[in-house]
Amino acid sequence: MHSAPTPKITPMLQQYLEMKAQYPDTVLFYRIGDFYEMFLDDAELGSRVMGIALTTRSRDNEAKVPMCGVPYHALSGYLAKMIRAGYRVALCEQVEDPKAAKGIVRREVVRVISPGVTTEDQLLDEKRECFLCALVLGPAKARNRLAGLAFLDVSTGRFLASEVDIAAGHDALLDVLVRMQPAELLQPQEQGEAESSLAEAIRARLAALCLTFRPAALFERACAQATLQEHFHTVNMAGFGCAQFTLALQAAGALLAYVQETQKTGLGHIDRLSPLQPGDFLIIDESSRRNLELTETIVGGRREGSLLDTLDMSATPMGARLFRNWLLFPLKTADAIKARLAAVEELAQRSKLRARLRELLSHITDMERLCSRLTLNQGNARDLNALGLSLARLPEFQSMLADASAPLLSEIFSAFDPLADVHGLIASAIRDDAPPALKEGGMIREGFDAELDRLMRLLRDGKKLILELEGKEREKSGLSKLKVGYNRVFGYYFELSRTQSGQVPDYFIRKQTLANVERYITPELKELEEAITNAQEKRLDLEFALFSRVRGQIASESRRLLAMSAHLATVDVLAALAEAAVRFRYCRPEINEGRSISIKEGRHPVIERNLEPGRFVPNDLHLDHEGSLLHIITGPNMAGKSTVLRQTALIVLMAHLGSFVPADSASICLVDRIFTRVGAMDNLRSGQSTFMVEMNETANILHNATENSLVILDEIGRGTSTYDGLAIAWAVAEELAGKNGLGIKTLFATHYHELVDLAATCPGVRNFSVAVREWNESIIFLHKLVEGGASRSYGIQVASLAGVPAPVIRRASAILKKIERHGQPGDAGSRADPAPRQMSLFPRQESQLDEFLRTLDPDAMTPREALDTLYRIRELVREAK
Repeated sequence: MHSAPTPKITPMLQQYLEMKAQYPDTVLFYRIGDFYEMFLDDAELGSRVMGIALTTRSRDNEAKVPMCGVPYHALSGYLAKMIRAGYRVALCEQVEDPKAAKGIVRREVVRVISPGVTTEDQLLDEKRECFLCALVLGPAKARNRLAGLAFLDVSTGRFLASEVDIAAGHDALLDVLVRMQPAELLQPQEQGEAESSLAEAIRARLAALCLTFRPAALFERACAQATLQEHFHTVNMAGFGCAQFTLALQAAGALLAYVQETQKTGLGHIDRLSPLQPGDFLIIDESSRRNLELTETIVGGRREGSLLDTLDMSATPMGARLFRNWLLFPLKTADAIKARLAAVEELAQRSKLRARLRELLSHITDMERLCSRLTLNQGNARDLNALGLSLARLPEFQSMLADASAPLLSEIFSAFDPLADVHGLIASAIRDDAPPALKEGGMIREGFDAELDRLMRLLRDGKKLILELEGKEREKSGLSKLKVGYNRVFGYYFELSRTQSGQVPDYFIRKQTLANVERYITPELKELEEAITNAQEKRLDLEFALFSRVRGQIASESRRLLAMSAHLATVDVLAALAEAAVRFRYCRPEINEGRSISIKEGRHPVIERNLEPGRFVPNDLHLDHEGSLLHIITGPNMAGKSTVLRQTALIVLMAHLGSFVPADSASICLVDRIFTRVGAMDNLRSGQSTFMVEMNETANILHNATENSLVILDEIGRGTSTYDGLAIAWAVAEELAGKNGLGIKTLFATHYHELVDLAATCPGVRNFSVAVREWNESIIFLHKLVEGGASRSYGIQVASLAGVPAPVIRRASAILKKIERHGQPGDAGSRADPAPRQMSLFPRQESQLDEFLRTLDPDAMTPREALDTLYRIRELVREAK
């Protein structure tokens, strides 16, 4: 078997291999002229991922070198394919003019792009943040073991640090990760068994996450703190409110070092590190966020059909990202919630102000990400123009807020910075028709720089200037027949007849003698010719230098730009919430100081949008710790039990968000957590059955819910046998009703009608059902919550509505009746029995009254006997009591 021949190492391939050795865990895009080339293994990988042709470099007997390439002007699209496939890409650029190079052109890796470190528009969703995360775990044997987390969105500069208690397990840590949805996670290279198991758990929750391992030394405390302090020019991190953190700062320092290494430029837009304290916000765990479909649907994982999609009417990308953040981190402080509600109320009432603000906002580009691109030296002239157009709207925006009375809007007005100087610089420097390319000219406006104006005049008026010099020399020398000529050999020259050659001035230099004419040059002519010839190259170099200077000046104002972006995003979200409130007839919720939740004519914000106006049936609901703590809700499938549960949780969540709510009125107390156990599905990735998933979520609720929580339970226990399921449901309801002697506000939907008996033994438990009406052996869903338990589930009628064939329905009815009579299906016959009553799982013993009634034959009674029978029944009833 012959071994593959070794490729010939040319100087260029040698340079490529040296660069590749420095960045072994990346795909190296190596710039050659107008293409980015990949070689060897990178070429084979790139060809497969990007769907481009794989070729070779070979001559005669040389071994073949696999290669592929993409044009530089189409880089973004190909980068997107590589990054979305989970690969990191190193951009290796020519940093030397090929004309001036001696030998191989010098090249350097100027940037590394990864799933978590990117600013390319094609790789980013403008409506959500793209976080890079770093994770540091505390000592395994520590009594109060913590995990340190840092999150950074390079495209916006948002930098967060947090610490999570993991002494009792990784659930809280995983919940934060799933809520933040990072695209890339940095971890130390050296990991123990516990850390490896955590990595597997993270992969199971975030399948698309890119895991990147970094030297453990970068995560050490001294190294990380030095990185942070050098970047922020501080002696400690106390000024950012992060002094209490240790592990989080280690994670933040390692993360910042990674970004500095990959971006190789200033990071001025990262101007602060903010603490992220999960305890400061209403906690909604992963399963509850999924069950309530806050940001995406359970089926299909689509944004359309989620609460976010319904409520987000933001006009700017910054506003859309902030809205998502507010939704995932609802407030837990009454004053902060009321401040948002007051601002939403003012904007809802002042329709003209709201409409004009939203109109202005619709013309605001993504200032946040534009600022970051400029700071990272990646922005072009069109980016500056887009920023300039946005800044031009700020003075009117400021004037619109001048008379706002809501404190939150007044604060924004007081802090408003119209950035007139930045706008003025862009307007004076950048042409409106500037191209996206940086080195092709046409970026800088005339009048901005005198030297550039001169070069542009030379290019535009070169011939005219030559003719002006011709006229000037005629007049000066008195040679009336002097004229300018041009050829490729000598360039520009003055031409005279040989008869006049004796009259030329001394500074004329003879260049060529022909039969009848003499040709001359002058120092001024050659200088002008050289200026015209070199003007284009000089102009391009000068334009790029001027543009870079302007871009740098604007990047130096990143703190002001980002502050204004934040203000605009806040107004955008408040105006969007006001627009939703007006358009969908929402009311302002009262935030009460007690422990009650009271909703009048509440509606589901998503479902009602998918129905014709007026079709959704609203419902009232009241929960408190006095006499209405836990509601047992019964009724048939499709009647609307789950809708009532979910809409209650969403209304409470929306109130904590600072939003108006879909109801006629609502008084909401502050809650610390919302728990939901809704729906059933297997978790195949972790090998868990439907019932195990259900029990895991139930256990989480029982362990962590407090008297200030809201719990939503739908069909607990249905994943196992009927008797086991009923026993579990009963015990869970009892625990929630009496936990810590205070109980937990709970809505409990169930098909176990036996649970209605809890109301007789557990204080605070009340029975409700969703009303239905029977008609012609079928049922009509009224979707109305009424007091009292349902006696039947109407399962067979629901099956009939679902289209189950009539013979099957008749047979099911007969079987059910047989079971109720004899406990076994047996031979139930084929006749259509009347609709059976619901069978009880807790059958009572037959009483004297039952026995007496069973033996009666009303058709054989005389009137006197019938009267005596009624008296006897009354006596038996009294005895039973």
